[in-house]
Amino acid sequence: MTLRPFYPLLVLALASSLLAACSQNDAGKNAAATAAAPAYAAVARGRVDIEGGMLKLSMPRDGIVAEIKVREGDHVHKGQVLAVLDTRPAQLAVSGAEAELKQAQAQGRVLEVRLKAAQQRSTRLAAAAAAGAGDGQSADDAKDAAQQLQGEFDNARASEAMASQKLDAARYELAQRTLVAPLDGQIVERNIQPGAAVSPQGGPAFVLLPELPRIVRAELNESFVSAVHEGMAAQVMDDSGSGAPLLGAHVRRIGTVFGPSALEEDPLIRANTRTVECVLVFDQPPPPSLRIGQRVIVQFTSNNAAAPAKPGA
Repeated sequence: MTLRPFYPLLVLALASSLLAACSQNDAGKNAAATAAAPAYAAVARGRVDIEGGMLKLSMPRDGIVAEIKVREGDHVHKGQVLAVLDTRPAQLAVSGAEAELKQAQAQGRVLEVRLKAAQQRSTRLAAAAAAGAGDGQSADDAKDAAQQLQGEFDNARASEAMASQKLDAARYELAQRTLVAPLDGQIVERNIQPGAAVSPQGGPAFVLLPELPRIVRAELNESFVSAVHEGMAAQVMDDSGSGAPLLGAHVRRIGTVFGPSALEEDPLIRANTRTVECVLVFDQPPPPSLRIGQRVIVQFTSNNAAAPAKPGA
């Protein structure tokens, strides 16, 4: 009895078993991939920023730029001189105030000496008149003279104080001819040249990027507001498609005011979209390649939420 007629049936059975095993393996892999894939509670557009934004520094007073101490791209420290105006008019005012103060101080010293002498004379004459050895009228005249000098001396002291304040004001105005960096940072823009006439109303002389931690200002669509809360974890992705690695972040605060989107490019969508600002901070300092103003996509992570639609949709 031959077994050849059963070979095709055996081959078919083995093939069916292999296909079933492969199908089960593929299904297991898909299930594992689905379980490992992160889910997002919300997705939002955002941009990289710093708390308070960049500083636009204007010259404190009108004047002619005498000297510029920094260039664009320079890193500066708090208190470092950035630019100086022509200080000659302010220096003349300081010199005049110093002369007035010295004059008032000299006059006060002279009156102080005269007052002490007048008070001593008044005291001696009053004692003599009381003992019957002197004229009472002379004692009264000496007392009046001492009181008059006392008034002149008090007036001189007031003039000295005013002259001192005037000197302080002149020195302050002299200091206002120098622009210094209010914070550590980097000069990203310079808009003045030596010899140019400038004023506080003429626009910023420098734009300073403070050395402060980077944050992300995301525009949270009104449909996602209830799904995001303070402290929530998120992932920040470069929106330019550069392939930069995801950066971990968490929500610091969520705004309380709805407003129009500033990052949506489609005018029709922008006109009908209401967003709330959501500020996030990075878990670790981001790389220097992440620049201020750079657009990013923020993915708010959640283990129990399905991935939502495109941000702003």
